[in-house]
Amino acid sequence: MIDSKISPTKIAIVSHPQASQAADEALKIETYLNNQGIITKRSILYEEGLSNQIEAGEFDMLIALGGDGTMLRAGHLCAPCGIPILGINLGHFGFLMEVRQNQWKDVFPRLFQGDYWLEQRMMLCAEHFHEGNSLGKWEVLNEVVVGRGQAVRPVHLIAHVDERYLTTYVADALIASTATGSTAYAMAAGGPILPPELRNILLVPVAPHLSIDRAIMLSEGSTVTITVETSHEAVVCIDGQTPEFMESGDLVNVRASGHSAQFVRFQDPGYFYRNLTPHMNQNPSTGANR
Repeated sequence: MIDSKISPTKIAIVSHPQASQAADEALKIETYLNNQGIITKRSILYEEGLSNQIEAGEFDMLIALGGDGTMLRAGHLCAPCGIPILGINLGHFGFLMEVRQNQWKDVFPRLFQGDYWLEQRMMLCAEHFHEGNSLGKWEVLNEVVVGRGQAVRPVHLIAHVDERYLTTYVADALIASTATGSTAYAMAAGGPILPPELRNILLVPVAPHLSIDRAIMLSEGSTVTITVETSHEAVVCIDGQTPEFMESGDLVNVRASGHSAQFVRFQDPGYFYRNLTPHMNQNPSTGANR
């Protein structure tokens, strides 16, 4: 946790194109901020040129309207540039979001007064290699998943930690997760829930067959190498984005990133546990209370 008294003056307002009511809400927020003398840029999440503006330092804060997926994308954009993110929840879960849709007018005065703190979330760096050549490199907020493709057959996943052999999983997939991702796919696969401030790498196998079925928590300084052995399709997927295909012998290196996602928080640091129980008792993505 880092205290902050910085009052933002240039804010990007970013919304998911498929989020219900996002465009209308973004316009309302822009109008409100402009009336307060704040310079704003209203944008769709995947708008061409947005990342260039962020990298050029044109904003000192980003407001993300949507759900947790929107926050993941915002983290990818903002973390390397050290730009804080304020999440306004228009989605279902909102594990990462700070403000409800009907709440932002109440908390914005606190934002202008610098009455908030910045929560630092560890990120991972993942890199895909084929025959020694790098095919892709990503910043990761939730998790890296290496596993099978469309064929419902397990793959062999050889795991090394700091170049030392750990084990070979015969499984649908192996998840390398942050503490942030521990409440996402890793939790669905039976992994532990980690407090968001922890800076560890969590390994969780998915449907392991006669393999280690326990999650393993590694230190921040560890490097995990996952090598695929398979006669059929395998993939690597970063934070739920479009998967990249892997061939047998390909490997993915995962280590702690040099960047951290910074989330604007108005609640006290105990918010995580208060919010966890309601989410666990009723999955909001079902769309109804049963």
